[in-house]
Amino acid sequence: MKQARSMPRFKLPPLLARIGPHLPQWPHAAALSVVLNAAAIARLLPRESLTQLEGRSFLIIVTDAGSRAAFTFSGEHFKPLFNFRGTPDLTFSATLSVFLRLLAREEDPDTLFFNRELAIEGDTELGLLVKNMLDAVELPKLV
Repeated sequence: MKQARSMPRFKLPPLLARIGPHLPQWPHAAALSVVLNAAAIARLLPRESLTQLEGRSFLIIVTDAGSRAAFTFSGEHFKPLFNFRGTPDLTFSATLSVFLRLLAREEDPDTLFFNRELAIEGDTELGLLVKNMLDAVELPKLV
């Protein structure tokens, strides 16, 4: 019987967290927007939930990489926010390992939040909407 693999827990070297903020951040936001738009086109994201994101701003912070990705949902598309300096409606902060485990569905956001591995700040109602939207995503099986 084949053993299921799990994402290893790790933390990037502290040097990356010090260097990361000095590097351009727009590629992160652009790449994330492309992936989210592809998920929306593939109907992996519930359309009725997406309409509730209209005009809202989001920030993803990968703490151990010193990277940030700011984006918005506008006109039925996710769009990067270049040089974003304001206060986003919703912020998610975690290490790269935590985000990967979350994406691989090895851990749920509630557990990560209550274990203080995932920080969520901003509009509570919006945070619940995004959490429920992500929980509803049915990822295709690749193997």
